[in-house]
Amino acid sequence: MASQNPLKILEISQVAPFSNSFHFAAEFSFPLTFYDTFWLNFTPVERLFFYQLTDSTVVHFNSVILPKLKHSLSLTLLHYIPLAGKLTWPPDAAKPIVSYSTGDAVSLIVAESSADFKRLSGDDTLESSELRHLTPQLLTSDDRASSMALQITLFPNQGFCVGITTHHAIVDGSTAVNFMKSWAYLCTQLDKPDASLLPELTPSFDRTVIKDPTGLYRIYLRNWLDYSGSDISEVNQLSLKVYEDLGVNRNTIRATCKLSREDIKKLREKILSKAEGLKPVNQLHLSTFVVTYSYVIICLVKARGAEGNRNVNITFPVDYRHRLDPPIPANYFGNCVYFLKSKTQASALTEENGIAVIAEKISNMIREIDEKGLFEGAEQILEDVMKMEAGDQTIGLAGSIRFNVYGVDFGWGRPKKVEIASVEKTGAVALTEARDGNGVEIGVVLSCHEMEIFKSLFSSGLRNV
Repeated sequence: MASQNPLKILEISQVAPFSNSFHFAAEFSFPLTFYDTFWLNFTPVERLFFYQLTDSTVVHFNSVILPKLKHSLSLTLLHYIPLAGKLTWPPDAAKPIVSYSTGDAVSLIVAESSADFKRLSGDDTLESSELRHLTPQLLTSDDRASSMALQITLFPNQGFCVGITTHHAIVDGSTAVNFMKSWAYLCTQLDKPDASLLPELTPSFDRTVIKDPTGLYRIYLRNWLDYSGSDISEVNQLSLKVYEDLGVNRNTIRATCKLSREDIKKLREKILSKAEGLKPVNQLHLSTFVVTYSYVIICLVKARGAEGNRNVNITFPVDYRHRLDPPIPANYFGNCVYFLKSKTQASALTEENGIAVIAEKISNMIREIDEKGLFEGAEQILEDVMKMEAGDQTIGLAGSIRFNVYGVDFGWGRPKKVEIASVEKTGAVALTEARDGNGVEIGVVLSCHEMEIFKSLFSSGLRNV
């Protein structure tokens, strides 16, 4: 059982971009694109990076670790200056803008936890509430929202945790992880004179690369207005306050499951053996992602049980950076992810060939991105997501197996564990690459009863594959 008050706040400070540099800009701003607006009021994304370090005494932490983390953070914000800024909607602006001006800074909480580091950074079942004291809160209001909040928590003689909360309308997962990689990289370069950020980590702020020929920006603003139930007639009066959660059950537990490369290989072979009659097998796109997500979906649908005629909504984000014509830089700062959604019935997924059915569906969704193009059906997608009916089972996704989050090394070793804490608030499945490079880690949040069934199905399914 978690301690009732495991956290002691040591310091609350504001960290600004390093100003003693010719790169420093006193003012900076850019408007939201339709990709950003899609996520305007969405629940912020919370990630936790756990670092095991047995010599992290209070003295060593305060004299060595914390000063390096703070200074390298300031240097990194010089390159990622919008993350020190805020989201506002000035009366004379056509769109909400992300802006930075002198005096803006990132909120940084420094704390000490008496909780069990080994337990929190392990894969065993946890109460979702046990991670809440490690996640910083993003400040948002009707007329202003912070871009990012950070918390560094010491577990004396065990390690430390870096918690990052980001506004989803300002950055997507790719940009947020690149920021963490940049911070870690510069932290390892502090003893080198004139250390510069690697080109692949240096963000691009060019908004002209994003085109909106069908006016999706305004459609999505109207969708958020309708969803809030507001009677405001002008979309530029829309509140910038984010939803703290998506109405999911917060009384949940969480656990991490893993699929090795060998597991994925066997599951792929099983899907192919069950796919006969569905479509030519050479047309199935059975990537590691498709195989992994298909298996998790089957286990989640069966874990809920009963109500075989209920709808199952399958959703997942897709990075469009390399899919646009022309492609935009991989280091583009902001959002360039889009939501894909499909619906099926639970009964179709509980049959013997259920995993092949859902794998084909996900494969088709990915293939149709290139066949149909970005804008087909784009006007309706956000409204459809907001109108999912009560009683439906919605299975969403957070994270990516391509982010290489376990490469975020500040100089004291790779993370022992990386968690997407915010899935507690969204109900999504968290995906990341395995720390040892052998496969995929899957984070799920469920009720105690459903978790017990899910874990049993997950392990027995692999034994019998």
